[in-house]
Amino acid sequence: MTRTIRIIFCLLALALLLAQPVSAKDSQLAFVSSEKDNAITLVDLKTLAVVGVIPTCKRPRHMQRLQGDTQLMVACSDSGRAEIIDLATRRPIARVSLGEDPEVFDLSPDGKTAYVSAEDDGALNVVDLVAKKLVKGVPVGKEPEGVKLSPDGKRVYVTSEVAQMVHVIDARALTVIANIPVGRRPRRLAFSADGRELWVSNEMGASVSVISTAELKVVATIAFEVKGMRPDDITPVGMTLSRDGRTMYVGLGRANHVAFVDVASRKTTALALVGRRAWSTAISRDGSRLFVVNGLSDDMTVVDTATAKPIKTLAVGRVPHTVVLDD
Repeated sequence: MTRTIRIIFCLLALALLLAQPVSAKDSQLAFVSSEKDNAITLVDLKTLAVVGVIPTCKRPRHMQRLQGDTQLMVACSDSGRAEIIDLATRRPIARVSLGEDPEVFDLSPDGKTAYVSAEDDGALNVVDLVAKKLVKGVPVGKEPEGVKLSPDGKRVYVTSEVAQMVHVIDARALTVIANIPVGRRPRRLAFSADGRELWVSNEMGASVSVISTAELKVVATIAFEVKGMRPDDITPVGMTLSRDGRTMYVGLGRANHVAFVDVASRKTTALALVGRRAWSTAISRDGSRLFVVNGLSDDMTVVDTATAKPIKTLAVGRVPHTVVLDD
């Protein structure tokens, strides 16, 4: 083989390599949904700079990854559907109807079923993502929002803001098996590491209700205080468990802080100052950084979990709702 032919083969091989899609996993990107921009903002996790935007359907809100973390599902409230985005090409590849005003959802362990809160319908919509159709709407209290599937996949927990309850639904029979009274305007849900506790943020109650998943009742209430803030200004919503399971990070909404809560003692150990209306939260893979979406200041604050100090705050679009990390 002559030198010229070898060069041609090398160039062809290089061209084929470059033509392959970029790996969708471990892209070192944060994806932030922007309700007012109808888009997802991309943030480089190394430089903490905005590096791109993905247009979506109308009013994108909650998001989760699918298909071995190669796809992103985003629920768009004003479009009544979800878009499935391929993370390699960063383009929508499918659409799925979710019902009226979908907001938060969770996925079955096999990723084939979505459990979606439908605020206008007062229901939990169960959607077959393979067939792309609604399986059933399970009536719950008015204005359902938070949705969380139990670790074993047998139960779905749904918050009702108006009824001030958490509804417990049998995932197989799709029937309500319990209604648990909690605090005022319950919003989001998070499990303890062992799955024995379900934490519920009460936005208008400045608190978190802790539910025993064995007894299906509230066993503790964690109240929050922030110096200089009235109780009405402390509006907890988003929650994320630390990688070691010892700390629950609770976004305190209009109090503009994130509370670091020791899971064992249920005591607040630190308060991190972030942007206006601390909303969605996400933790890095190594647990060293907490990403906090601030809905009223249109930005995201990155917090050092070791010191509870902000590292950087950056603009991420108008009315950001959810952040998903691919690190």
